[in-house]
Amino acid sequence: MSPEVLRPDAVARAAAVLTAGGLVAFPTETVYGLGADAFRDGSVRRIFRTKGRPADNPLIVHLADADDLPRVAATVPALARELVDAYWPGPLTLVLDARDDVPSATTGGLRTVAVRVPDHPLAQALLAAADVPVAAPSANRSGRPSPTTAQHVLADLGDAVDVVLDGGPCRVGVESTVVDVRGPSPVVLREGSVTREQLGVALDGTGGDPAASPGTRYRHYAPTCRVLPSPPGELPDTVARLLAAGGAVGTVTSTVTAPSGAVVVARFDDAAGLAAVLYRALRDAEDAGVDVLVVEEVAGTGVGRAVMDRLRRAATP
Repeated sequence: MSPEVLRPDAVARAAAVLTAGGLVAFPTETVYGLGADAFRDGSVRRIFRTKGRPADNPLIVHLADADDLPRVAATVPALARELVDAYWPGPLTLVLDARDDVPSATTGGLRTVAVRVPDHPLAQALLAAADVPVAAPSANRSGRPSPTTAQHVLADLGDAVDVVLDGGPCRVGVESTVVDVRGPSPVVLREGSVTREQLGVALDGTGGDPAASPGTRYRHYAPTCRVLPSPPGELPDTVARLLAAGGAVGTVTSTVTAPSGAVVVARFDDAAGLAAVLYRALRDAEDAGVDVLVVEEVAGTGVGRAVMDRLRRAATP
């Protein structure tokens, strides 16, 4: 049976499906999430089966409000409170010590829990109406480009999800920044649109346990076509060489003009603009029958660091 695709005014219906143990795909400001009640072990395990997600890859728990943190976190240190006050609701996920009653399926078998409050009116309305912490990775098959529209969710998951709450295209377009806040200073485990510069984290800083962060240990975001990042100055020659070798070539560029014959899949103005269109462009390139998609690189600073992280993961080895 096909999933229900609900309009924004159908939040109560989506919330009822969640609290009954079903799976609901819903929009956030980053990407669409595939949600289940974080305390229903069977529902959470269904997320993993639906996505084909490795069981040791933890999920992000979405809350309606920061006041709900004690429902999933054993302790909330002062550093966490500082970041909550500065960035929630928003695309920042905090890694904290988990309460003992948070199911191991939700935590990926760890004793930590990744938590955030999303900044999207539909997500906030759904979480408030359901009144349960919601575990939700991206609503796509594992390894595929993350979904930024309801249509992307349907293309990947079809009737494997009970309800899709359609909130239009996602604004940010890349997943949240993940920060471990259990120590004296923040440790970035996954890059996102809340940047190291904003957080005051050393640009070359490393550390922390990547296993505590969703989306860091497996290949992600890959379309069926080949993806080739290219520095701006080299992109025209790269595209010309690929065209000469035969096959369909697509481009995602800013101001660089690709040689004639290439399919212009998307354009962007800056790193934030590339973040907003990247996953859609990967899927659009598939639909256009492109063999190779050449994507113009951006500087690895600010949100560009997150964009280049996703682009490298999507690129053909």
